[in-house]
Amino acid sequence: MNILVIDPGSTSTKIGVYTGSEYKKSTIDHNRNIIDSFDSIIAQKDFRKQIVNDFLDKNGFAQLEFDAVIGRGGLIKPIESGVYEVNERMIEDLTKGFNGHHASNLGGILAHEFKIILSSKHAFIADPVVVDEMDKVAKLSGFADIERKSIFHTLNQKSAARKAAKELNKNYSDINLIVAHMGGGISIGAHKKGRVVDVNNALDGDGPFAVERSGSLPVGDLVRLIKNKQYTPDELLAVFSKKGGVYSYLKTTDMIDVENKIKNGDSYAKLVVDALIYQISKEIGSLAAALDGNVDAVVLTGGLAKSKLITEQISNKVNFIAQIFILGGEFEIETLTNLAEMALQGKEPIKTYQ
Repeated sequence: MNILVIDPGSTSTKIGVYTGSEYKKSTIDHNRNIIDSFDSIIAQKDFRKQIVNDFLDKNGFAQLEFDAVIGRGGLIKPIESGVYEVNERMIEDLTKGFNGHHASNLGGILAHEFKIILSSKHAFIADPVVVDEMDKVAKLSGFADIERKSIFHTLNQKSAARKAAKELNKNYSDINLIVAHMGGGISIGAHKKGRVVDVNNALDGDGPFAVERSGSLPVGDLVRLIKNKQYTPDELLAVFSKKGGVYSYLKTTDMIDVENKIKNGDSYAKLVVDALIYQISKEIGSLAAALDGNVDAVVLTGGLAKSKLITEQISNKVNFIAQIFILGGEFEIETLTNLAEMALQGKEPIKTYQ
């Protein structure tokens, strides 16, 4: 069977084509200035669409008959884990940003458009960032008007968790794991017998700071920033999601460059990375308590998990909790491919978005 995978990220578009006998994938990085020139996420659609078209043409796939097109799931209504057929209601919610605006909203929209262009049988999304399996107790924030939300790197977290379970010769649904996806944004989830029962909102200011996101901040100081008119609320939301974290301190999102600064004796860069490691480790520790200390393994994944400097120091801080697995990089394209294939084979139910 032939499957096209489309995974729009903040500053990249990942594309994969699986034909059974061939597997071709590519990551196209975008200049931040180009991305920022669009006035909305949805305005990027034709730009991203052309990138996918160019990939198909360049690799000889433009005339291929596809059984399914699957896109990364975006900020729709909270739903359970699984594979969903893209329908008009989903496209409407992705377009208006029901739960917020992120490049992943384009995944289902582009999947639907390429289903038409390529005369494909299906357009899917799977395990979107809004998968909600959180325990009720984890949703209480401490203020009645604000509820903690489950918005995280579902695809990669679940994929890494299943890989770790396989290494342990156990079923994912039978064990407890803490999975830390570490990249431009960071989400750390408590996986309890196949369900992510607690996780920080990686999009909207919760948990540890990341490469370009601020994470949790002192509420009083945040209110005073607005009160003193240093920022408008909209400006703060944009800054915290794109120019917070490491970027706010060092004015770069290039972590290789940051590590080189540390090697060359930059004490401030070292302090910032030490704080990043500290906050990630502290979040992992808090989720060990959420799982009553019953943790089979801690899994470090995402782009930052390729850094020996970062993974070694986190491991030193949290290895008292459980065995550590380091699975550097992301597995989103492979996971989307596998889920689409299982859906086409009837091994995974195709769910309807309501």
